[in-house]
Amino acid sequence: MKKSPFYILITLSFICFFTIPSYGNNGKTADLEIEKLELGYPSPAIPFYHLLADVKLPNASIIEVEVIVNGKTLRFTDLHRSKDIMNRNRPALTHRPPSGYGLSQDGTLYTNPHIVGWVKWEAGKQYKITIKVRTKKDIHASKKDVILTSTKTITAPSDVTTFDNSWKNYKSIILSETAGLDRKNEPVEVLLPFYPDEALHLKREIRVVSIDTETHEIEEVPSQVYDIKKFLKEDDLEPDANGKPTRESPIWYGTITARVAFLANVPAKSSKVFLIYYNNENALTKMYETDLKVQGEAPGLRIDNDIYTIGLHPDSGHLDQITLKSKPNYPLFHRMETNGAIHWNPGTWAPPRPWTHTADWKPPKNVNYISGPIISTAEMWDNLRELPEVDASVRYQFYPGLPYFISSTTMRINKRIDAIALRNGEIVFKREQMTHAAWYDVISDSVIVYNVKDMPDLTDINMEADTPWITFYNEETGIGFSGIQLNYSNAGLESRPRLLNPYMYITGGPWIYWARALSLSFLSSNMQQVIPVLEGNFFAEKWAYLTYEIEKGDKPYSPVLYWQKRLKNPLRIHLVEEVDDRVSRTVNEIFIDDGKSGWENRKTGKH
Repeated sequence: MKKSPFYILITLSFICFFTIPSYGNNGKTADLEIEKLELGYPSPAIPFYHLLADVKLPNASIIEVEVIVNGKTLRFTDLHRSKDIMNRNRPALTHRPPSGYGLSQDGTLYTNPHIVGWVKWEAGKQYKITIKVRTKKDIHASKKDVILTSTKTITAPSDVTTFDNSWKNYKSIILSETAGLDRKNEPVEVLLPFYPDEALHLKREIRVVSIDTETHEIEEVPSQVYDIKKFLKEDDLEPDANGKPTRESPIWYGTITARVAFLANVPAKSSKVFLIYYNNENALTKMYETDLKVQGEAPGLRIDNDIYTIGLHPDSGHLDQITLKSKPNYPLFHRMETNGAIHWNPGTWAPPRPWTHTADWKPPKNVNYISGPIISTAEMWDNLRELPEVDASVRYQFYPGLPYFISSTTMRINKRIDAIALRNGEIVFKREQMTHAAWYDVISDSVIVYNVKDMPDLTDINMEADTPWITFYNEETGIGFSGIQLNYSNAGLESRPRLLNPYMYITGGPWIYWARALSLSFLSSNMQQVIPVLEGNFFAEKWAYLTYEIEKGDKPYSPVLYWQKRLKNPLRIHLVEEVDDRVSRTVNEIFIDDGKSGWENRKTGKH
């Protein structure tokens, strides 16, 4: 099928929702000149099956557009000016949602507009398409307007298979790769909203398919649905006490939200479309198999993929042991002090009470885990032991076929404590398991390699708080373990954080560990001074923990550089959805005080 030039260069998109009002016989009528009309495939700039029309107007005009397909008026219609041109392989820059059209009419002058409508067409079927364009000299309709109309019947392409039409709806996801790295089976997680009557059995119904932009072929990819939340209360439109309408239309509808995870292949420096199909009451449960497996009883789970085996501590649920399957004789562990886990914090020491860490839970009050083929999650939260003033959480996410997992930790101060140690992000190994440390040093703009095997006991190696990555490795066993810092933040509600010289550091004894010092007077020159940690302070961080095999002839930290680049440049996610028929054409907003809306006397306003 011959492609429109618009298929090669697409306009800078903004969404408009135009419906021609019923004015009886008001306005003149004439034929609309359509230069091109076709049904097209999803691409990053138009990430849905669509109708595309190139229209020629007699003169530049303000317009309202209505598109009717097989007797049904489309609610999702994109209108573009011919001069707003950009690459079709990039997601659209601009967006005009229903609320935008409900607040402001489009006063733009159009001469040769391009019209795109969301049409869920089926291969080889015929579609009767009517396009109406009301040309105006002002944003408001009048008897002097001219209504241009054209009706044509076209046949959808038959050379490519579309997805099973038993699935009534889909949402579109555009993934964009920005780091110049080919992504293979990259785990992607999106949060999606649904109307309750379309989401009766989400776990059973959802299917995710990838779209090949060049061949238009579709391929179903492994997916997982979880974390379903329901808000089913409807807006009350009953009249007020005086019998007056409260508002013209609902401000909200009941909504079901769910996370959907799937595996994506996206070539370097490109964007790719994935369609998430739902709303098929007859769909059967689909079981996807990957190499990600979870066994055991929480919190002491065992997690496997093709690269590693991880054991979580039976008491605390913290990382306790990790074994590379390529090096089964060299498991990594700690087991030298107190709880013995590899991952210790968040934690604090507020004497005369003892040191306490999240790794000291036996067990935490709250334990939750989700097992699935794309993402398996283990999460724990509770007070710190013997320190009820402090809440903390630890969350791990594991993936198929990847050498890393993600750790997210938080610590919230509910009531002031006075501490000589406040720490996070601590990773501890038995001393003999590691010979060297390496990290990127921000100050010298270089990678520092340090022999920790010969390091004197209790000598601290200091690093900046925002050190992007740290790794321990063993030259003899050829195994490395790295922390790649993804996010780090400190905040406060009642008071801002008061932190004493925050930094990262490495120290050695019968163990070797790195940790984040938030306030650590215990390791300062005056180790008995106490630093208040105030109510409402909140500390959070997110790390990727990578276990890898050192390649001969390469720098021992080379894999860390690759994964740090990849993890710090995740696939960018854009969600595009069809406009449902129940979406109102007006906007009701609730303001906390009376006053001006800002739209008074504005020519494009609708107030």
